[in-house]
Amino acid sequence: MISLTARRLPLLMAGAISLVAGIIAGEGRMGWPVGSADLMLVHGPLMICGFFGTVIGLERAVALGKPWGYGSPLATALGGMLLIAGYPQGGAVLLLFGSLTFAAMSLAVIIRQREVFTTVLGLGGLTWAAGNLLWLAGGNAADAVPLWAAFLVLTIAGERLELSRFLPPWRWRTPTLFPPLLLLLAGVVLASWTVFGLGLALLTLWSLANDVVRRTIRQPGLTRYVAVCLLSGYFWALAAGLMMTGLAPGATGVLYDAALHALFVGFVFAMVFGHAPVILPAVLRVAVPYKPVFYLPLALLHASLGLRVAGDLIDVHAVRQWGGLGNAVAIAVFIVTMLVTVLGARKR
Repeated sequence: MISLTARRLPLLMAGAISLVAGIIAGEGRMGWPVGSADLMLVHGPLMICGFFGTVIGLERAVALGKPWGYGSPLATALGGMLLIAGYPQGGAVLLLFGSLTFAAMSLAVIIRQREVFTTVLGLGGLTWAAGNLLWLAGGNAADAVPLWAAFLVLTIAGERLELSRFLPPWRWRTPTLFPPLLLLLAGVVLASWTVFGLGLALLTLWSLANDVVRRTIRQPGLTRYVAVCLLSGYFWALAAGLMMTGLAPGATGVLYDAALHALFVGFVFAMVFGHAPVILPAVLRVAVPYKPVFYLPLALLHASLGLRVAGDLIDVHAVRQWGGLGNAVAIAVFIVTMLVTVLGARKR
């Protein structure tokens, strides 16, 4: 009989392939001599849908415990493969199917557990599906970016909101959450980066005030490492929100690049770095013992992103380019660190 790990690992590996291809595409877009022109066009879909969608979908399917839920990461994993192979239309169809299945999983969770955090997670699933539908209908991935951004922001916010239940009760916790959420969603509906950025900035401030990270930062080992990842991620989310308030609808250019990568690299990947040692044992049933070396890829990520954003803001392409390469190196170092840690724990 095939073990749970053997069944889940191929999905995780397929997501990792989308990640590697997406990084290569991104480096090609920055001018490094890697990746084809067709691959560069699907940089965003590969990273957000092929990688994050598959990993988050797998995590959600494991938590839901229903066989049909695995249809979401399976579809997005295959969709990412089609994008890499040069079939963007077929890939987009599979990614849409995967996100719709993900939204169905979110609905099942809401029915099972009617809480504010499950509703926030459900809204994240809906924005992802809406973004994929918009991309499939129009063929322009840039149009779907605000919806995809909302998917990741709401997913992370919902998961952190769940943990806020361990804080002392405060009757204004939920009421004060609604205005930032409404602004974020209004920015998506109105296609206004200004409104979206304001909502993101306010949601980040709300999260800083209502996240258990304020307490866990005082604890040693893995708990402190996770807290450092989260706090550093919140810094980039706030910076992204503030920069987005200066973007016009349909904007491109250096400020757009800085704002988006502050969010997707600084915020989202910091959350990935922090949660991976906790999520991997649950998904793959492997041990990930804490090592101080975990801080190395995190430091590389933030230092290189700072270089990239500085290159954007002063509009010096070489600085931006080397910062982008540093982002890729940081992610590679993180993956190698996790692999070495897991394999070392298995030997012991």
